[in-house]
Amino acid sequence: MANDRLVAILERLAAYGAEPSGTLHLCELSSELTGTSGASIMLLSDDLARGSLCTTDGIAAYLDDLQFTLGEGPAFETHLEGRVVAAADLAAPERPRWFALTPSAVRAGVRAMFGFPVRIGAVRMGALNLYRDTPGTLSDPQFRDGLLLADVAARTILSVQAGAPPGLVAAELESGANFHLVVHQAAGMVSVQLGVGVTEALVRLRSLAFRSGRAIDDVAGDVVARRLRLSEPEDP
Repeated sequence: MANDRLVAILERLAAYGAEPSGTLHLCELSSELTGTSGASIMLLSDDLARGSLCTTDGIAAYLDDLQFTLGEGPAFETHLEGRVVAAADLAAPERPRWFALTPSAVRAGVRAMFGFPVRIGAVRMGALNLYRDTPGTLSDPQFRDGLLLADVAARTILSVQAGAPPGLVAAELESGANFHLVVHQAAGMVSVQLGVGVTEALVRLRSLAFRSGRAIDDVAGDVVARRLRLSEPEDP
C-alpha cells in the first residue's frame, strides 16, 4: 500500500514537468495532500538552520524566518529528535512549547504546525514543515503522506546535490531558496571578532535580533556592513 502511494506521489510530481523553481512543486504537493494551508522545506545541519529550500506562501516563509531567527519550532524539534512533531492547536496547546515563536505565529493566523524529519537513515537533512490556519490533527492518510513526502524530499536533495561541486549547493536547490547567506557571513565575522564558535556566534545574532525586534537578516546586514559590532560579554 505504501509503495503504491509513493508511486502515485512521484507520478503527481512528474506531471509538473520541468521545474524552474527548485523544490517548490514538492512543497505545494505536500500542502495539498496533507490538507494543510502551506508548507516549506528547511535545511538544517546539527542544530543550525541553513535556510529554506521552498515555501508555498508568505505565511510559510514567515514561519521559516521566525524559526531561523529564534532557533526553535517544529523544524528544529523534528530534526533533532528524528520524529514527527505536531502542535494541533497553538492557541490552546496541551503543553506549552516554542515560547518565543508561538505568539508571533498565532498573531499571523497560524493555529497548527507539524514537522516531518527529512532524513535517510542516519543522514539528517532538515524538516518538512506544514501549517494550518485552523486547529486540528492530521488524519492517518495525511500523516502517512507527510512521511512519504519527507522521504521524497530527502532523496531529491541527495540526488540533486550529488551532481554539485564540493562545498557548493546545487543550482536546482538554490532556485527559489532562501539560505540567509548574509546571516552565515555575519556569523563568521562575529566568530572571528569574539573568538567563539560559529554556532555560538549565530546564537548571539539570534538573541540580538529577538531583543531588538528586528529580522535577523537585517541585523546580519549591519554586521557585514560594519555598522554593528557585537560586544563581549553582552550586546548593548
